[in-house]
Amino acid sequence: MKLHSIETGNFKLDGGAMFGVVPKKLWQKTNPADANNMIDIAARSLLIEDENRLILIDTGLGNKQSDKFFSYYFQWGEHTLDKSLAEKGFHRDDITDVFMTHLHFDHCGGSIEWNKDRTGYQPAFKNAVFWTNKDHWKWATKPNTREKASFLKENLIPMQESGQLKFSSPVPKGGVSLVKHQELGFDILYVDGHTEKMMLPHIHYQNKTLVFVADLIPTVGHIPLPYVMGYDTRPLLTLDEKASFLKEAAAKNYLLFFEHDAHNEICNLQQTEKGVRLNETFRFNEFFS
Repeated sequence: MKLHSIETGNFKLDGGAMFGVVPKKLWQKTNPADANNMIDIAARSLLIEDENRLILIDTGLGNKQSDKFFSYYFQWGEHTLDKSLAEKGFHRDDITDVFMTHLHFDHCGGSIEWNKDRTGYQPAFKNAVFWTNKDHWKWATKPNTREKASFLKENLIPMQESGQLKFSSPVPKGGVSLVKHQELGFDILYVDGHTEKMMLPHIHYQNKTLVFVADLIPTVGHIPLPYVMGYDTRPLLTLDEKASFLKEAAAKNYLLFFEHDAHNEICNLQQTEKGVRLNETFRFNEFFS
């Protein structure tokens, strides 16, 4: 097995929305805002080489939306998915599996692209299986009003119509929800605070456990328990899920892989008198070169 950090592109989001009820005076210490109250956000994917499989976890925003759409998100930097794959010696046609933690547009938008004539959409990874789970798929394709703007039909329906969509199983019903993905080999933690049945991969490699924390902990600044995004559908549940996960992550020295922290790729944690807190941050290549 070999792991690669894949930068798909940076953008900006409103700092207040990213930190919910936490005052700006506190969150700007770790995530400074610009004049428009926007903070730096990454869309970082993880690529797993495992024997005859090349697995990509999440795909970023993609590039098929309108200029007006992208004007809301202040894209910056030079990263693209194709450029990052090429730097590792790969092409998108080499990808065998695209695993989507959840189907918000900033996590799966890169899975679908315009067709050649720009008359419709097609999978951006023509040789890949697209993985989600039945509960989340139902949630995304029949969205509630709060999340409707995050679940875009043009990202979802073409997956289904392509025949490349598959569902992870089993989907746990309550209780401890860490299960093995039978086809891809890694463990999945299912969490429901941010959105229904978001999946967090646990990759065991070289006596370490790397957890792709997605939107449970978007950035280093979100590690303290009350620092919960305004986007979460069930923020009180997120508090419970974070508390449980952080306790285990600190005790077992998990490495947290950040999808949305534009300036920190990986960290570990420590238990303090104030609860679980950041210990150290690392560049990805410090562990996985």
